[in-house]
Amino acid sequence: MGLFDFFKKKESNIQEKAELDKSLEKTKEGLFTKITKAVVGKSSVDDDVLDELEEILVNSDVGVQTTLKIIERIQARVARDKYINTSELNEILRAEIQSLLSENNSNDFRNFEYGDHKPYVIMVVGVNGVGKTTTIGKLAHKLKLAGNKVVLGAADTFRAAAVDQLKLWAERVNVRIVAQPMGSDPASVAFDTLQSAVANGDDVAIIDTAGRLHNKVALMNELTKIKQVMQKIVPGAPHEILLVLDASTGQNAIEQCKQFTQATEVNALALTKLDGTAKGGVVIGISDQFKIPVKYIGVGEGIDHLQLFNKKEFVDSLFK
Repeated sequence: MGLFDFFKKKESNIQEKAELDKSLEKTKEGLFTKITKAVVGKSSVDDDVLDELEEILVNSDVGVQTTLKIIERIQARVARDKYINTSELNEILRAEIQSLLSENNSNDFRNFEYGDHKPYVIMVVGVNGVGKTTTIGKLAHKLKLAGNKVVLGAADTFRAAAVDQLKLWAERVNVRIVAQPMGSDPASVAFDTLQSAVANGDDVAIIDTAGRLHNKVALMNELTKIKQVMQKIVPGAPHEILLVLDASTGQNAIEQCKQFTQATEVNALALTKLDGTAKGGVVIGISDQFKIPVKYIGVGEGIDHLQLFNKKEFVDSLFK
């Protein structure tokens, strides 16, 4: 990396951190303003403080299960150290929350583990309305900026709007798209996309899928069929099954995660709309409960407002 590239990357990192800070303002205000009020006038962390903290975390959509885990760890710390000043509470919370977040090992948009067979295949799942197509478009943009040849597969053939929207994104970020008429077999679209990707020497193929949850068995069968068809072209595909969730829906996002992880082997998460919600705590609960790393987060409406998730920076922004 040259000196110019080094400073350019550093400037980009600073800008991304500022965007992350801004996107978490509502969550931070809702969470830590309440915590500050809970400890005002108290000199130590006692049962009353812990009861209030428990209520605050649950109401911030961290989730009951994860909240109880955090409270139990703080109680164990209090029992061990005998006395904990309320001023130490934020630092303890910071450490406990960071320990609950699954590690996302990706640090850029360049390096992919696809074995001996290109392209790297990302199958994107999620219900309608969570920002799935927008996330695909932003991800394609980031991947292309990093120097990758990207192709999109419009396998959500049950909604004409989904195909049209994906075509608009492909045009906007100037990447290829493979699509078939509405009502076509989604697995056929996925097959054609990967066949085209291999022939074109593409680095990454992103496959959109239908977001229906009314029949989990049908969803499972459809996703399984798409995977099996793709593996005929690219052994080991899909390398990434990315579940897109809307952070602003709070506990509903956790329920969606439960449904999709039962239907297919989700191994990465994308949380959208963090900038418009006070429910950013759901990131903590989802990561803890499902042990699936959050890989991408949406921090705004702009085309560049998709970031690789960094748990240390996320926690730092919450406690800043």
